[in-house]
Parts: sequence; C-alpha cells; structure tokens
Amino acid sequence: MSYDSSSKPQGVSRGVSFKFLNSLLLTVSGSVMLLALLAAIGIWRSGGRFFEGLMMMVQPPPPTQEVDIRSVVVRQIQGASELTTAIFTMEAVVPAKSDRTVAGYVVGSTNLLYIAYGEVRAGVDLSELTAEDVQMMADGVRVTLPPPRLLDSKIDVDRSTVYDYDRGFLGLGPDNAPVLQDFAQEEALDKIIKSACAEGILHEANARAEQVVGQLLATAGYANYRVLTQPPAAEVCSALKNAETPALE
Repeated sequence: MSYDSSSKPQGVSRGVSFKFLNSLLLTVSGSVMLLALLAAIGIWRSGGRFFEGLMMMVQPPPPTQEVDIRSVVVRQIQGASELTTAIFTMEAVVPAKSDRTVAGYVVGSTNLLYIAYGEVRAGVDLSELTAEDVQMMADGVRVTLPPPRLLDSKIDVDRSTVYDYDRGFLGLGPDNAPVLQDFAQEEALDKIIKSACAEGILHEANARAEQVVGQLLATAGYANYRVLTQPPAAEVCSALKNAETPALE
C-alpha cells in the first residue's frame, strides 16, 4: 500500500511552521536580551567613557591644531633678556685743565680733579631672537643667539665727585668748573668703556646668555639642547665712545 505525502493534512503543516517561527522569535529575543545585558555591563564598567565613545562615533573629531614649536621656544626665551646682562663698574680719576691766556701767554691755569663712578652694561638682546634661529632636531633643539652688544654706559653723578678744584696763583685761572666737570665726565666714561671691553664684558655677556638660555631649555623639558653664541662686532666697543654722557638717575 503506498502513501502519498501530499495528502498530509494542512493543519499539521501550519503547526510545524508556527513552531519554527516561535523558536526563531525566542532565539532573536534571547540574543537581543543578551546584547542588552552585555551593553549594560559595558556601561557599568566604563562609566562615562561608553557615552564618550558613542559621541565620537556620531560626531566627527575636532580638527587637529598645529603649533610651531620654534615660536614657542622663542617666546620662552625672549622674557629672559635682563638675566643675560653683564655689568662692569669702575672708578676713574680724571684731571682736567683750562688756561687763561693774554697776548698768547698763559697767565693762569685752573685744574680740576674728578673722580667718576661709571657703569657699563652689555648683554645679548633676546628680543631679537627669531624662529629662524631655532632648529628642531630629532633628538633636541639648537638655538643660535644674537651677538652681544653694549647696552648702555652711565656716570653716576651721585657717587662721583670733584676731588680738587684749583684756579692757581691769585686765582687767575678761568672760573669754568661746570665746563671742566663735563669734559672730565666724558673722558671718564670713555676710559671706563675701554676698560670694560678690555676686561671682556662682551664675552661675559655671551657666557651669561648661554647659561641662562640653557637653563630655560632644560626647564622646558629639552634633555638635549645646544646653545650657540656669536662673536661681537668689531666696532661694538667704540659705538658709545662719542655718545652723549648720560647720568644715572
């Protein structure tokens, strides 16, 4: 006796399909619940980082900012200009003389002895440093400093004095103490500038600048750095020779 499968009742076929769909729905529901549970555990463990990750997925990252490290180094160094100053002080004894003549003959002389206290300042002007003077290397940074120069020179009139003023026999010498004092101050300042240059004030300014800038770079976190100095110009020491003599306030 043969059996024709096509003769199976339709109710049986529908029952099998319903059970299959029911099993599939249960499987999907279980998977969704499992994913929800895993997500809840992830949120509990990561806290706010989970939401930050979601925000990063939704929102584009902010544009990257590029910083010129050389300019940062320049700004850090430029504020230390006063720390690189070398100061030379000296007392100079300068005689000054003025004659009174009649018909080509000296009839009287005035002598003035002036003790001047002067000061000369030299340094490296770090405000002149530019980004081109800074080279970033793979293992550190190299900075080339501007050349040293004389910043100013002054006579401290409060600490200076006229030691002696003599108009000679019978006071026949000209009474021009202010003129002689001004001349003595100019000569004293010129002498102090030459002495400062001879004692190496410009080289001292270079050494101080190299030390200060090196300390700044080390403090900024540069383990490997090199500070290069430049020699002073040949005419620097004579630049203030003919300048007007200023007085310390």
